Amino acid sequence: ILHNFYRQLLALQYKYETDLEVKQIAQHLPWYGPEYSPHDVPNFYDIAGITENPKVFRKVIDIFVNRYKALGDKGPTRIAGFDARGFIFGPPIAAGLQIPFIMIRKVGKLPGVVATSGEYQTEYSTDESSIRIGSVSREDRVVLIDDLIATGGTALAGIRLVEAFGAEITEFAAIVSLPFMDGVKKIHEFDNGKFKDVSCFTLVDSDLIGPEMCANPPAGTPRVLAPEEVEKFLGKLRNFKRKESTSKPTPPASTGEAAAAPAAAATEEVKA
Repeated sequence: ILHNFYRQLLALQYKYETDLEVKQIAQHLPWYGPEYSPHDVPNFYDIAGITENPKVFRKVIDIFVNRYKALGDKGPTRIAGFDARGFIFGPPIAAGLQIPFIMIRKVGKLPGVVATSGEYQTEYSTDESSIRIGSVSREDRVVLIDDLIATGGTALAGIRLVEAFGAEITEFAAIVSLPFMDGVKKIHEFDNGKFKDVSCFTLVDSDLIGPEMCANPPAGTPRVLAPEEVEKFLGKLRNFKRKESTSKPTPPASTGEAAAAPAAAATEEVKA
């Protein structure tokens, strides 16, 4: 009984620590509105907030590496990353596990003989993915990774490709999930539940990335700058940030004093 109690306590501690890590990662995922995004979507989540912070980037990679190391002999033998942002997270995870990384590329980008997914719809456009023959075999266990899952179209295309090689799909994984777009549900319901047992693991739900993470520049800022305009723009941006920080009201001294009074009274009550 005591052994089980400690196991449950450790599990709760692990969940608590993981939840804290996820919240920290969410704080490094800025988003842009449609006027400053490469696609016409309400929120474009920018993973550069992770890659430009080495500690956070390392934390993300470690979460995935530790997750798959814990599977032991049932762990993946290949990491497959989607073109293009899956190429950012996939290689360091594969290197941490000391297993190969394979590329799922947009059609027309790979040499040799390739297997293609056929066309599919994403939240942005119509795409088609491919894997080079020889990259994966029927003996492999594959984790597929991307930066984000929305409609599930890209993930499903990769899953179908890996399945065509006869390999086992260990998991589909992503950094960010948009739950309201039902991507995971679509994977599990595809072809009468053909992939209903495929594990789908994501780190951060978009619900955790609030309006305070909007990174849109000041109104009127052009979307694209010529090289000779960059220095001038950076000067304007610095001035804007300086004005913004100095325009915030400073709390009156009495606020701090008023807050201190009850604390002193509480201390006295304890002493009494």
